[in-house]
Order: sequence, then structure tokens, then C-alpha cells
Amino acid sequence: MLTKEENIIYWVETAKRDWKTVHNMFGTKDYLPALFFSHLHLEKLCKALWVKNNTGNTPPKTHNLIKILDEAHISYSSDQMDFMTIMNGFQIEGRYPDFLNRLYKMYKEEKTSDILDKVEKLSLWLQQQL
Repeated sequence: MLTKEENIIYWVETAKRDWKTVHNMFGTKDYLPALFFSHLHLEKLCKALWVKNNTGNTPPKTHNLIKILDEAHISYSSDQMDFMTIMNGFQIEGRYPDFLNRLYKMYKEEKTSDILDKVEKLSLWLQQQL
């Protein structure tokens, strides 16, 4: 069994790999997968915070960023909550075919780039909380 510190390192390191994947996908114009992996990146940082701030080492098996941070006892702004709500959609809707065509039409280079800028800001803030 991993120690608390080893668990935190695991979540942070895998989040960093996902962030690299995001940039690779964006570079090849795979915008929707880049947004899906952006959510994974944030989720793993949230789970690192959950491990840090709870007695257990196993974060909840959910993809809901807000739920994870609430259980990690992290306070965030209403703007951050609104953005995490948007990001949660990429985890859920991005998996179902009926939503994919709509999402592919909505998220082209400029809009995806704007979201990735916001992901980076939230990511840095989450890392500061660690």
C-alpha cells in the first residue's frame, strides 16, 4: 500500500503526463480529446488534494471535480466552480456519441485554446493548494 505522500505524488505525476497529452492533442487538432484529458488533468490534481486533506489514501471514485474538492475541504470561488462545472461536461458528455457531434462543432481551435488557458490557471491554483 502506498503512503499518503506516495499517493499524492502518483496523482500529481499522472496529472502532469495528462497535461502533456493535452498539448500533444491540441497540436494535432484533436480538440475534444484534448478537453477530455484536460478534465482528467484537473481531476487528478483534485484527487491529490483529497488525499492530502483526508485520513484515507483512496479518493472517491467520481469524476466530479466539485464533489472531490468539497470532500477535500478546499474552498474555491464561484468563478472556479462555474468553470469546473463546464469541465465536468467534458468528462461526461465526451463519452456519449449523441453529444460528440455537437461538441466537435462547438470546440474548434480558438475556443479550445481559451479553455486550456483557464485549465492552466486552475491547475496552477490547485497545485498551490498542495
